[in-house]
Amino acid sequence: MPIPVVVAAWAALTLVLDRHATLWEQRGLGALTWLLLLGLLTRESRATRVQVGVVVVYASVVEYVFAGYLGAYVYRLHNVPSFVPPGHGLVYLAALAIGRSAWAHRSTWLVPVTLGACGAWAVWGLTLSPQTDVLGAFWFGCLLVFSRFGKSPLVYAGAFLVVSYLEIIGTSLGTWTWEPMDPLGVVPVGNPPSGIAGGYAWFDAAALYLTPRLLRWWDARQTASSRTAGSAQVLQHDVVEQAVAAHDASAVRSGEAVDSGEPTAGLLDDDLQGGQVPQRDLRLEGRVDRTLSDQHVGPEVAESPGAPALP
Repeated sequence: MPIPVVVAAWAALTLVLDRHATLWEQRGLGALTWLLLLGLLTRESRATRVQVGVVVVYASVVEYVFAGYLGAYVYRLHNVPSFVPPGHGLVYLAALAIGRSAWAHRSTWLVPVTLGACGAWAVWGLTLSPQTDVLGAFWFGCLLVFSRFGKSPLVYAGAFLVVSYLEIIGTSLGTWTWEPMDPLGVVPVGNPPSGIAGGYAWFDAAALYLTPRLLRWWDARQTASSRTAGSAQVLQHDVVEQAVAAHDASAVRSGEAVDSGEPTAGLLDDDLQGGQVPQRDLRLEGRVDRTLSDQHVGPEVAESPGAPALP
């Protein structure tokens, strides 16, 4: 099923279920929304996952600042629902899917029709809306600039479709409500603002700007880590070869043989050209006086002859 259809169905179901949900039920919807986002991202490229991550972080900061702190718009339970941060990721992924689809690329009318519809809404917000909408007109101007000079006008057109759909459903169900004036009390705001997609285009611009830089930084970090690991492995291999595995090396140290002028090792009488071994080397001096034939023996006792033995 196409991603925009899945996102539109899940967003409508979540907003309807959240209408009377408790805080813990709302957190359960948030957990399911996270699972859906992560499941859809498993089939996306690394660059797309990084883009969605940038949008989630950026949009979450905006939510907690403008809704949680400044009160530019107020959620039903006066908090930032747990399904909102992953919901921004789903919205961006749906807009991206529309922008890269073959249908959008064939539909040359999509961008001009989108801008015409958003412009008509902005004019209505300035003139006929019961809640004057100057902020929506300003954001419509942002959408015009991004569509003209941005890198992905089809994505901005997709964002207009998805975001406008969510804003109309969310404000109609009372999931959130825009205050009639900005936090400074200067700019009138519609409920919802007509050109809200122009504000969302800033999220896309941040994703397109930061994603290639984050990927280059990560790849450089991985390359440096691989080089460090490779250098450590080579150093360890060299140490093992010299200290343990040097089969051809000397037991004391490695190096080439040097002629020092000393004679080679040989027998004890090599220095005498094979002559007699000096007596002192055999340590026999004075202990052998003469041959064994000169030794004195005791007298022999004669035996008397007897009769021959019988045969």
